[in-house]
Amino acid sequence: MSYKTVKLTTSDSFEEKKSEFIGYIKRVTTEEEAKEFVSEIKSKHKDARHNCWAYIIGQNKNIQRYSDDGEPQGTAGIPILEVIKKNDLTDCAVVVTRYFGGILLGASGLTRAYTKGAVIAINAAGTVEKVLGLRIVIDVDYDLYGKIQYICGENNWHIEDAEFTDKVKVYILSEKEKAEDIKSKIIELTNGKAIIDFDEENIYFKEENRLYLNID
Repeated sequence: MSYKTVKLTTSDSFEEKKSEFIGYIKRVTTEEEAKEFVSEIKSKHKDARHNCWAYIIGQNKNIQRYSDDGEPQGTAGIPILEVIKKNDLTDCAVVVTRYFGGILLGASGLTRAYTKGAVIAINAAGTVEKVLGLRIVIDVDYDLYGKIQYICGENNWHIEDAEFTDKVKVYILSEKEKAEDIKSKIIELTNGKAIIDFDEENIYFKEENRLYLNID
């Protein structure tokens, strides 16, 4: 299980024929959060002509909503939604605010402008993968800790933390599908002397080879 979402809550803007377009984006996990974000941007830009938006929520992208907010039908909300889809994103909401500059853009011009507003917002936010993972807890004697560090470095397994008492307790965050392989390799490396447990599964953010419970 894995899917992509946006990393940051951010915005970017541009001008098109004297109209200012501001693209806002935020990572959300529920439709309520998405609606709150849309309301927040609308409240911030009450004087804007339009605050058009779209969002996709759910691992399977089962919740998809959009609004043209007064623009000609199909020229704003759908283009924003399509940008989210083309970037294969979910759990994110995009609002593109327009301050009208007095020059009509036409249907095709509006579509291009709202598409660009969504694109620059996504580019500014960056993307991150979400995966099903768990924490691996490894108990070893001190003389085996160096071997654990070595094999983790060789395989790009990031050691999140280590506790040093009468033994060494090593913590690794791993994708669920890789956990059993990590366990078997460490058991082989330590000749079965390592005690290995798995904590409960959770959804983590993944950047390169490292998992994070939270990311901003």
